[in-house]
Amino acid sequence: MNSFVARLRSALASLALLCAAAAATAQPFSFVALGDHPYGPPAQSYPPYQSLIDRINQLEPAFSVHVGDFKAGSTLCSDEESTNQLAHFQRFAGAVVYTPGDNEWTDCHRANNGGYNPLERLTALRQRFFTEGRSLGQRPITVENQSRLMPAHARYIENQRWQHQGVVFATLHIVGSNNNFETRDPAAVAEFFDRDAANAAWLEAAFDQARRVDAQALVLAFQADVLEVKTPFEDFPGWSGFQRVIARTLLPLAQRWGRPVLVIHGDSHRFRIDQPFTLDRKPLANVTRLIVPGERDVRAVRVSVQPGGRFGFELVAASEGAAAAK
Repeated sequence: MNSFVARLRSALASLALLCAAAAATAQPFSFVALGDHPYGPPAQSYPPYQSLIDRINQLEPAFSVHVGDFKAGSTLCSDEESTNQLAHFQRFAGAVVYTPGDNEWTDCHRANNGGYNPLERLTALRQRFFTEGRSLGQRPITVENQSRLMPAHARYIENQRWQHQGVVFATLHIVGSNNNFETRDPAAVAEFFDRDAANAAWLEAAFDQARRVDAQALVLAFQADVLEVKTPFEDFPGWSGFQRVIARTLLPLAQRWGRPVLVIHGDSHRFRIDQPFTLDRKPLANVTRLIVPGERDVRAVRVSVQPGGRFGFELVAASEGAAAAK
């Protein structure tokens, strides 16, 4: 037994040295974040978006992350639209990881969206845009999917995770329109609770992975602006679709981990970098939020990552390249 304990301690010590060496040799890199594009009729919205993608290709980021809403909330949720947006994702010369927004499925029951069944649109979205083990784009990267790693949440292929230069990345299917928590629709309520549980489990797994590999930072990407309401998380009423996954899961996990966490989302269309999250009414200084521009503001954000989890941000425009933002 003593020999076994000694070997175990030696193995753990070796693992710790390897993790420390990996962190020390991590190289700077950049990736691009964007979302809420393209918005509007194809004739007006597609050309600027395509030019933005072409500009991103010139920058040659390690990968790009699209945080959802690839169509406006007042346009058709048609198969033709999805086919066009898949072609846009394949226009990226590198890899692009996509996480859904509410405009792609939760709001599709609206008359001006075509009166679709949202759950049918969600199923079609999963089948069309997600393949286990790899991203979108012309040079896809390898990703892990919750559907493969967690049999209890086998339908959530869209929740993805990957690593790059000592940083763990994860997407979460958290959307606007109150995260599809429509209390008057029993089907929507059932969908919400199942996906909410999956998102909470995927968050816990992301932080566990970050600890296991001694990650220098964790980057989380989803669609919804969870701070649309003016009350702090502690005062959220029971109907909030963000209470469990954000206030009860993400923020306590981030506080305990202590290292840099970057939260990227869209939804509100206004470019912003801030640290708005609090827990027990105390600011979480290790959690930074990036809101990507969207709708009429056809720009993306180039995120640079330095060793130690230090982030920098540049706005990327189709015509004039990147304009320094921070």
